[in-house]
Amino acid sequence: MILFVDSLTVIDFSYLCNQRGAVGESWIVDLTLHGQLNDESMVLDFALVKKQIKRIIDDTIDHKLAIAKGLNGTVAMKDGRVELDCQFGQGDQSHHLAMSAPEQAVCLLDGDKVDEQSVIEFLKSVIMAQMPENVKDIGIELRPEQAESFYYHYSHGLKKHDGNCQRIIHGHRSQIGVFVDGMKHPRLQKQWASKWQDIYLGTEEDIITPQQLRNVQAHEGDVCFAYDATQGYFELAISAKRCDILPCDTTVECIAEYLAQQIKLESANREIMVKAYEGVGKGAIAYA
Repeated sequence: MILFVDSLTVIDFSYLCNQRGAVGESWIVDLTLHGQLNDESMVLDFALVKKQIKRIIDDTIDHKLAIAKGLNGTVAMKDGRVELDCQFGQGDQSHHLAMSAPEQAVCLLDGDKVDEQSVIEFLKSVIMAQMPENVKDIGIELRPEQAESFYYHYSHGLKKHDGNCQRIIHGHRSQIGVFVDGMKHPRLQKQWASKWQDIYLGTEEDIITPQQLRNVQAHEGDVCFAYDATQGYFELAISAKRCDILPCDTTVECIAEYLAQQIKLESANREIMVKAYEGVGKGAIAYA
């Protein structure tokens, strides 16, 4: 017997790619459970699927930075913390990233790279270990949202957030809608999606000097960020060319407002509306 749950949850996370660096991603999770009927004539109660398995996924990878063994850099775990130092790309596209954070901010995978298949294999091993005996196998499909507009991949951290959004590198694949005088404006949508492709969005007030870093080393041309949050102390050094610094927090509400104001500067006499997404099916709308 096969039980299925489409769109069980969405994984919002970032991962490290040896070419692109930190990539914000949002994948919809479709799940099947293969097994025998239990004493309740079920493979597994839908309530347990939606609560238990979703919780496992959330605890394992959601709002974390996923790192594979094939990373071009070093990763050290010690005393409940993780420290990494990596180099991405080649030639003019080469860029640096170093991070120090509580260990719960990362997810370590066995494969050489982070992709749909390596994440599926990882999740299957974790979930199956917590399934009842009548569940013999599970199937997982990870898929991006079908885009109706241009989208970008971004990573960020929200130090004021009490939950997992405070982790300094987690992210989303997000669509963007730009409307000028009520009409959709594809050129501006594409312009900002291209500008923020694989971007790290930092908050100006979180910037520190390289000399103030406690646990990692900055390279020439890096921007450095640090903050204390409820889960612990976070710091990051990242090539300036891979980051955009906002004069506000990087919540989706602030991102929408920032984009609307930036577009308004070039269209002073027009009404601007920005519909900014945070992953799948949620976001904020701002006017200017």
